[in-house]
Amino acid sequence: MTSSVDFTLNGQPVSTSAREGASLLEVLRDDCGIRSTKDGCSPQGQCGCCLAVIDGKPKVTCAMKASRAAGREVVTLEGVSQPERELLADCFVAAAGLQCGFCIPGIALRAKALVDQNPTPSRQEIAKAIDGHLCRCTGYVKIIDAIDLFARARRGEARPELVSDGRVGSRLSRYQGHAMTLGDRPYVDDLTRPNMLHGAVLQSPHARARVIRIDTSKAEALPGVVAVATAKDVPGKRWYGLIINDWPGFVAEGEEVRCVGDILAAVAAEDRATARKAAQLVEVEFEVLPAVVDPVRALEPDAPQVNPTHPNLLSRTAFVRGDVDKALAESAHVVSGTWKTQRIEHLYLEPESALAEPLPDGRLHLLTQGQGIFDDRRQVAAFLNLDIEQVFVELVPNGGAFGGKEDMSIQAHTALLSHMTGRPVKITLSREESIRIHPKRHPLLMKFTAGCDREGRLTAVRAHMVGDTGAYASVGAKVLERAAGHACGPYRVVNVDIEALCASTNNPPGGAMRGFGANQASFAIEGCMDMLAAKAGLDGWQIRMLNAVEVGDTFTTGQVHEKSVGLKRTLESVKDAYYAAKKAGQAVGIACGIKNTGIGNGAKEWGKARLAVEDDGTVSLYNGYTEMGQGLLTVLTQCAVEVTGLDASVFRPKVDATYALDCGQTTGSRATLFGGRAVADAAKKLRADLDQGKTLADLAGHVYAADVLIDDTTPPGVATEHIKTHTSFGFATQVCFLDENGRVDRFIASHDVGRAINPALCEGQLEGSVHMGLGFALSEDLPCENGMPVAFRLREIGVLRARDMPKVEVILVEEPEPEGPFGAKGVGEIGLVPTAGAVAGALFDFDGEHRFVLPMKDSPAGRALSVGKIRHKGDRSTWR
Repeated sequence: MTSSVDFTLNGQPVSTSAREGASLLEVLRDDCGIRSTKDGCSPQGQCGCCLAVIDGKPKVTCAMKASRAAGREVVTLEGVSQPERELLADCFVAAAGLQCGFCIPGIALRAKALVDQNPTPSRQEIAKAIDGHLCRCTGYVKIIDAIDLFARARRGEARPELVSDGRVGSRLSRYQGHAMTLGDRPYVDDLTRPNMLHGAVLQSPHARARVIRIDTSKAEALPGVVAVATAKDVPGKRWYGLIINDWPGFVAEGEEVRCVGDILAAVAAEDRATARKAAQLVEVEFEVLPAVVDPVRALEPDAPQVNPTHPNLLSRTAFVRGDVDKALAESAHVVSGTWKTQRIEHLYLEPESALAEPLPDGRLHLLTQGQGIFDDRRQVAAFLNLDIEQVFVELVPNGGAFGGKEDMSIQAHTALLSHMTGRPVKITLSREESIRIHPKRHPLLMKFTAGCDREGRLTAVRAHMVGDTGAYASVGAKVLERAAGHACGPYRVVNVDIEALCASTNNPPGGAMRGFGANQASFAIEGCMDMLAAKAGLDGWQIRMLNAVEVGDTFTTGQVHEKSVGLKRTLESVKDAYYAAKKAGQAVGIACGIKNTGIGNGAKEWGKARLAVEDDGTVSLYNGYTEMGQGLLTVLTQCAVEVTGLDASVFRPKVDATYALDCGQTTGSRATLFGGRAVADAAKKLRADLDQGKTLADLAGHVYAADVLIDDTTPPGVATEHIKTHTSFGFATQVCFLDENGRVDRFIASHDVGRAINPALCEGQLEGSVHMGLGFALSEDLPCENGMPVAFRLREIGVLRARDMPKVEVILVEEPEPEGPFGAKGVGEIGLVPTAGAVAGALFDFDGEHRFVLPMKDSPAGRALSVGKIRHKGDRSTWR
């Protein structure tokens, strides 16, 4: 049933027919073609991405029925005057106030509404005004900078300065930043095609159950439905995965569902509402089985096998050096404890979306937001039983990922429906569907014992870790491998005994998330450091400086640090602030961190690039890694500019299957490290021709290629004279300052970044990481009950809002990495590795209580936050 709705949109009368119950957001996007309003949480109204100004007041449109817009005046960002649109975009780009960009159009419209009402807002007033908006990338620091700049520019007091100098070390404006600010650069769900169908999926309501029967007849009979797919419709390999093919695209009759994200059917229909209605009409008969939700129980011999392709013990990683028993027995001080970390939802603002369309030449065109488009291509081709060349894959830069878009979500289902119907198909998940389907941060249980001598020098570390990797392998074995490898932190330890077990359960899968096990391990070892410091009569800074690694010292894995170790420089950079707080009687905590750059551990890794000179005088810059807000395409442009001397505006970054540039996943903080090297090498070849006096017009049609192979790392446990588990490492020291009430008031993040190719983007990555790290420490959690998450509302999940953020100071320390482009190394993950440890240390300084469980919601700092209050607590009888 539909009804007519008449309103004014951006100054023009609109009359549209809206289905019963449709939101205003649906009408704006689907009927009116508005793209600045994004759907990040519909119908919660808690992310702010769908903001419009209605009768002069900013309102979220996903939680507003379209019928309520009748007779009202609606203004979206498209309706703002062109001079103000340009000023808004200039201010956000000049302040580097955007990363993935998905949330920014809504925030930009909020900024205009705020400054219209209050021409001189303070930073506190700006933070309060954007409280209805969620940004997962930036940490809000530079967003507030941008809005402040906009207000000052409107008053004639400032002008946004855009940087066009693309050389390494400059603050080059983000590629496509203006279009992203205004909502003009499309994400997958913004794309449409003629004759396009819309898809929807049916997920399991049970974490473990046997599928007795699937009946699609009612769904097929619904008018508007074109196709319904189940396991029997898959022509190729139904099971896929990044490392192990243990994840079925569809669960078949007679098989078990293994988590609440499992897909049983997919529907293609003429419109989204019909597809979703039809998916719910699919009838499934289950035999519900007891779910295995405790990872410790999962490792017991009589536990049910969760996944038929591998035992519940997915992996075991161990590092042993020296004689730990003897060293601990001879230590002056020994501490022990059990640390627990929680499951965390990535909560990127853009839910999963994919579009597939048949091409005239018979190939299938897959538009994906994935972190490894060539991995998507490989798995989709196998799923459809197609030769890999029959799938042309293209990246649509995504609205955030943080590791959660490494595994496939609905790419295969979208491709199958297009394959079955011969028409373009798009599937976009709802927020709840997104939370149920993609892998999370692993909850870890960690038992640590550490010793030191009388002076406070570490003598030994023993650790036993168990990680819950959920129903599917994803990269869980590698996360626990990384947790084990980082168990001693950035400290000099001669005697080491580390074991990490990765357990399968019927909980949501655990996979890649920023930090990748290193931040969980850091929370434990930093707790040990604070406990040992108290026993040895040292403060937090002293014990860390005493034990900080330098060139020549050994990492947990046995690798000797040979280069680019800037840890002590980061410690020195925060020393004065740390002791000033101590002198003033302010509670302060300090922690250090280390994070690998590059996957390493024996993996073959690539950087691949092609510079194609086009007829119009531009240069297409192809690489195999994903842009997901970190600014990779801008950074790679700067690498090309530095070598060629050409203007940054000449380069057009692209990621698709035009060339064979399979580099694997954009993970391990490696895209700049390896992608930058490849671009620089290709650029040298172009530069050589330019130096011979040739112009770009002369070189039209030329393609300059570079493939960089990194194959010199060693797997864990391999006996070799020279252990090199990773190409490079980032180092950090962070300091947390509390106010008199125990609230986080200020934060310093000092990081050895090798070389900051773009300091503005580098700072933004670290500010955003601190924001995520504070959520990890204090508020974020995704508890489950019988394998089902109990929280789907954004505020309950606990990501910090602007008003929750302290003042953040970033210090960039440059200790050049000889294996990186121009000395650079990755910074995408290291920014949150030591954060929880620093917060825990500050809380101990505040009230004398050591804390062992995350998140620290019941601490003074946790209670001060506006988010993370889960109404339904879930089953807490097991550790998350």
